Order: sequence, then C-alpha cells, then structure tokens
Amino acid sequence: MTLLIISILFIFPVIAIAGYHHYKISQQPDYNPHTTLLNYQIIGSGENKLVLLHGLTGSLNYWKRNLESISKTHSLLLIDLLGFGESPKPRSDYSISVQLQALELVLNKEGFNDGKTIIAGHSMGAIISFALLEKQPTWFNAGIFIGIPVYKDVDEFKKVMSTHSFVDRISASKFSKYVCMIHPIFMSRALKPDNLTNEVYEDAKKHHWMSYYNSLTEVILKTDLYSIARKITNKRVLFIHGEKDTTAPLENALKLSMEFKNAQIITSSVGDHQFFLKEAEFVWNTIQDFRNSEKYLQKVVSNEHQ
Repeated sequence: MTLLIISILFIFPVIAIAGYHHYKISQQPDYNPHTTLLNYQIIGSGENKLVLLHGLTGSLNYWKRNLESISKTHSLLLIDLLGFGESPKPRSDYSISVQLQALELVLNKEGFNDGKTIIAGHSMGAIISFALLEKQPTWFNAGIFIGIPVYKDVDEFKKVMSTHSFVDRISASKFSKYVCMIHPIFMSRALKPDNLTNEVYEDAKKHHWMSYYNSLTEVILKTDLYSIARKITNKRVLFIHGEKDTTAPLENALKLSMEFKNAQIITSSVGDHQFFLKEAEFVWNTIQDFRNSEKYLQKVVSNEHQ
C-alpha cells in the first residue's frame, strides 16, 4: 500500500511530466540554418557596437542591469541563444557550429559584422564568442570573455563540479538530461542558487533537455579553446573573471589568456561565476575602459604617422 501511494504521489507524475516534455520536443521542427531566426533586442544608440551572449540556461535578460551608461556609448545586441530564452528550440545537436550559424544570421541582418564590433559573452556565451571570433575574424575588432569555463577534459569538469551543491552536481552529471525533463519540479524556488536573481532563475527554465544537455556536452565540454586561440593570437581580447569562481576556475582562464599577444585580464576580488549580477557597473566600466584604450592606441598610431 505504501509503495502504491508513493507511486501515485511522486513516480507517476514525474513520468508523466518527463513524457510530456519528451513529446513536446518530438513535435518541434528540425533546425534550419537558413530560416531559424533567434530572438534578440538592440538597446542603446551609441556608435560602438557590442554583441552580448548569455550562458547556459540564460537569456538576453541576463544583461539588463545598469544599462544607463553603457547604452549611451554603445549599441548593444542582446541575443537569446538557440534553445534558450525566447529563441526557437528545434530538434538539433546544439553543437558549436549550429550556434554560430544561428548567430551569423542575426549579425548579418543587423549589421554587427562591420569589423568594428566587439563580441562578448558570459560562461557558455564566452565560449561561443571565442569560437565566433575565430570563424569570422573580420567581423570583430576584439573579444570579451566573462567567466569563461576552461576545462582540460570531462574528468576535470567533474572534479570541479564535485564540490558544488547537490543541484549543481546532478545538473552537470550524466543524469542531467533526465533532470531537465522534469525541471518544472526540480527547478523550484526552494532550490534556487543564492547567486542567481529570481528573474534569472525563472528564465533558466526556458529550455528543454535537448538544448541543455547537448549544449553542455557539445559546447562547454567538447570545444577546444586552445586550438581556437592559436588561430587568433593577434586578436585583442579581454578576460573578466571572478576570483571566487568555483565553476570556471580563474587559473584556467589565465592560462588560456597567455595564448594571446594582446590580452588584458581584469578580475573581481569578490566575484563568483555570476558576479555580473551583483557587479554589472564594474563590468560595464571595464568594457568602457577597454574600448577607450583601443581608441587611445589608434590615436597614438595616427599621430606617429602625421
């Protein structure tokens, strides 16, 4: 009798929810690189163009903090990555190449491919920005990578995540696919990580198991960042990182930055992996300084040739 009650109250509802979400994905169209347009917003009217890509389970709303100053000097292109936020969630392997194809449609459409644009991203978005900078080097004059996760292999990733909360551990495990199928139950307010705002946590539910699991395995764990870096060593880049980041260890990002001839590294002494949510003004000011230093160098070079 006890087993029957447990089955009725817990097991059957879980199976039903998982089955429903699996069915919803089966009804989605296959990804079409020519017609699948991502959701995006352009904020600000400044002459400097800046593309911003969110991390795993994030959305473009992640960046909507303290925009008053940065939006006066920049035109910000905020994009929901394929499979997240309000963007389409088709059947796809959600590989790095697919994400780049989807982004290229938007950047071409809105003219953020003029060679004067800075490409920036947080966490998984930083990895995708990294790869897009290599694929389209003439589109961007610099790259900014915020909290970029760099792992030698899957074993290092598992070791890093082994010190995290139960929620983080299971979300990064081989069971993450199945957890995502029941995320309406699993992602309750009681399990919200302390370093996420309520709004960001709610947006984190706007994905399905295919977009989450494939993005984790295909983008975060399989992208060879060192191989990419060696092809763009002359590019101007900025790494912004939290010194208390236990998800994307700072020392790994520092090692990666050494592959570049013109890299700047700025850290937040108290920041964890989500430090932008508490220190948005610090990040925007750092980006402003990075852009201004480029203009200063251009002016110096110009004066030297007069």
